Amino acid sequence: MPGAQRKRIMPVARDASVTQLELFFDLVIVFAFTMVTDLAAHETTAINLLRALVILMLLWWMWIGYSWLGNVVKADEGIARVAMFVAMGAAFVIALTIPEAFHDLPGGWYGPLVFVIAYLVARLVHLSVFWMASADDEKLRGQVIRWAFGSLTIAAVLLLLGVRSHGDWQILLWLAALAGEMLWTGFSGNDWVVNSAKHFAERYGLIIIIALGESIVSIGVGVAGLPISWAITLGSLLGLAVAGLMWWAYFDVAALMVEHELEHSTGERRIQIARGCYTYWHFPMIAGIVAMSLGLKKVLGYVGGAQGHSLEDKLYGIPLYALYGGAVAYLLALVGFRYYATHKLLIPRVVAAVALLALIPLATTLPALGSLALLCAVLLALIAWETVRYANPRDRIRHGGDELRHGGELRHGGGEAAQHG
Repeated sequence: MPGAQRKRIMPVARDASVTQLELFFDLVIVFAFTMVTDLAAHETTAINLLRALVILMLLWWMWIGYSWLGNVVKADEGIARVAMFVAMGAAFVIALTIPEAFHDLPGGWYGPLVFVIAYLVARLVHLSVFWMASADDEKLRGQVIRWAFGSLTIAAVLLLLGVRSHGDWQILLWLAALAGEMLWTGFSGNDWVVNSAKHFAERYGLIIIIALGESIVSIGVGVAGLPISWAITLGSLLGLAVAGLMWWAYFDVAALMVEHELEHSTGERRIQIARGCYTYWHFPMIAGIVAMSLGLKKVLGYVGGAQGHSLEDKLYGIPLYALYGGAVAYLLALVGFRYYATHKLLIPRVVAAVALLALIPLATTLPALGSLALLCAVLLALIAWETVRYANPRDRIRHGGDELRHGGELRHGGGEAAQHG
């Protein structure tokens, strides 16, 4: 019986890495992110952008459940493997029904109901495996019960009520479902388990890469079928540079420092860092990247001459706010991500975010390509400043070896490093 139990549920080791099955699962999320961007781009209005945000939040809340589950049980072993494939199927159906989540199309099943059923299936599969995983852990079992009683119940009731509503009421009910879940999760206790800090941090780093990859896909989609030109080439390279600079801002130092804090924390503080830095602060990063993807898609359409546009046309309204606002949200989320774990404020990134907001009026007077170039210039200036200004502490953090990285200098920032991301 013990051998059978091990095959059924296998715990994650402390030094575990992300499994290939989890990466496979995340490929479905790539498709879903693309569908969210397409939904936002279909009708560039504030209300439609809010719809896209609600869908993205639901996707995120579904995905983070599996990020926590995969840190407790091995995702590619025993019953967890079967559960992951079932969840992938549900997530794929969610992605397919995103265009119909708020407006049912003629013929076929009722889109909003299919969307909610697929979402609840994914959530119930997650809960079932967590229930089995907590069989020998009384504290974790209690945490799962408390969380499920409030979080999933709130979601199911309000989401299903939203299906029976239309227009603004559906949006409000689904937003209420998400708000209720997030609040309940925060107050339901700290008896969760994080077995491997390496796995946990790696999983969230990979979802950032996935979102950035989707932004690059948006660049390609924006010019698909258009003849190559200097404007398309320059615009594409600027878009790629923006994505690369955002990658740098996360992975160069910030991700290393927060992972270190997670690794060396214990008890409730460990759970608080995992939930605060990753579950909560990563969402505005993802939302910012997806918003930026919408702006990039529109810019490349403009410079490519799609739909009668010319190089002189200016980017304005929702696409411009999405492009700049997405970058601002990403930078500020990085500030919160780092501050929650280390209590050190990244002043240069706050300054860059404020500068981008201040430059929006100027960006409205520039051609679309100029607006993108201005955004790229601000991000490049930020990264160059941090790299040069904090060269020594940055080098020690990245290349100083385990003794230094595990010492007090990394934890407390070592003076100059306290302001470096």
